[in-house]
Amino acid sequence: MKPGGLVFVLLLCGGLAAAQDTARISGVLDWSRMEMSVRITLDLAGEGIRLPSGRARAEALIEDVFPALIQPLIMGIQVDSSSTVEDMISRGELSLRRADSFAGNARRIPPALSADLSAISAQYTLGLNSIGADFIRHSRPRPITAPMIPVPAREYTGIIIIADENLPVHGRSGSAFPQPCLFPKIWDSEMNLIFDRGMLDQRTGGDRAMVRYVGRESIMRSTPSALDEDLASLVGENPLRIMARGIFGVLPTDPVIDREDALLILSNETNRRLLREGRVALVIHREGLRKDLP
Repeated sequence: MKPGGLVFVLLLCGGLAAAQDTARISGVLDWSRMEMSVRITLDLAGEGIRLPSGRARAEALIEDVFPALIQPLIMGIQVDSSSTVEDMISRGELSLRRADSFAGNARRIPPALSADLSAISAQYTLGLNSIGADFIRHSRPRPITAPMIPVPAREYTGIIIIADENLPVHGRSGSAFPQPCLFPKIWDSEMNLIFDRGMLDQRTGGDRAMVRYVGRESIMRSTPSALDEDLASLVGENPLRIMARGIFGVLPTDPVIDREDALLILSNETNRRLLREGRVALVIHREGLRKDLP
């Protein structure tokens, strides 16, 4: 590289570092919508930017610092009960290069000036499903095994697991409210694994979440099915409703259901297919559906 080019790169890097000091990020992780929404706000005076001539430069700086500011938030997303995105990178299950590219999938609302013209901010929305799709790598899902002695089970249109209370944590003393993640496992009361991401149809994993997180109000509407219209489009008008009996995991993310309820799913091919297609809703406490960032 020519000396002049090196000086330009150093100045550019220095400018971005300074912009990161004068920019701040805030937002929310919304599990009910499966998206992360953040706002990047740049202090114009701190950057020595004057309006109106400096607006284009301010907008360019926001765009430049956005990937670095959102990266720590992406790294902290819970993939399963024991792993964040950062943990997956540390174990070599996801490349850092690929994780860095997630920010490029965010949708942006054009920047707007504050009322007092002292700052400019831009809103970005990143879908969690686009991140989760990177962890569905199997070409064929593992089978969901039917029980050796099946029970009579009707066909359902979806599965709703109600877990919005303080539940006993399996293997530990005490209780906890279930916490959301990209890929919760489902266990039965005999601690047989009923469902995990390896059983999810890869076509489903690319389009929608493994489960839909909702609040209890979504299953108590004044409709024939008692469901939100949006939820009914996923689990249908005649879903199997199950009360969780406990919670499991390093982080309490995995619902535990009665063996009898598990058999209603496993004994019928149509119901097993509901799991593979991600037609599962998990009702959790309202406070768990949204997390303020950072």
